[in-house]
Amino acid sequence: MIEIDGLVAGVDEAGRGPLAGPVVVAAVILDPRRRINGLRDSKILTAARRETLDARIRARALAFSVVAIEVDDIDRFNIFQATMLGMARAIAALALRPARALIDGNHVPQNIQCEGRAIVDGDALEPAISAASETLRLATSFPKTTCSPIAISRRCRRGFPTAMGSRARTASPSRTPSRRISSISRSSRLVRSRISSERF
Repeated sequence: MIEIDGLVAGVDEAGRGPLAGPVVVAAVILDPRRRINGLRDSKILTAARRETLDARIRARALAFSVVAIEVDDIDRFNIFQATMLGMARAIAALALRPARALIDGNHVPQNIQCEGRAIVDGDALEPAISAASETLRLATSFPKTTCSPIAISRRCRRGFPTAMGSRARTASPSRTPSRRISSISRSSRLVRSRISSERF
């Protein structure tokens, strides 16, 4: 890894909330000489705009990396530790070593080889984090399908639990290969809470 003074990496994750699939982390070092207009929180952008920005980021950034932490490791470490691991690996995978890493959220992973700073809602505040967020959105899109309750949940909420999907999973709590074992009890708690609230 080449180290250049003053480089800043933005780091963001996707996949902490869903019940299935990996946690994916992106790290991006922008080139201050090649500005990318329009960087902002990717959740408020259209799919077409995300694709345009993703192409520009990959063409103009000094370095970027995308790292996935798979379901087995999420179940082994827990979702928080798996996310921190993914962030550390994404920073380490950059071709250039940043002097500082800006992390979206409120925690900085341990054992990173640079200064770290956590920024809540950083994807809306820091261009480098916004760039990492844009890179993630295309990498983590779920396929649209209607063949099972969890697939329906994915289609509607990108893998997040919905009341309809949670009821179906509670009635038939089978595990798909991408389903996190650690999500099963959380899903059950969510559906109990939501069904109770819908009664009043």
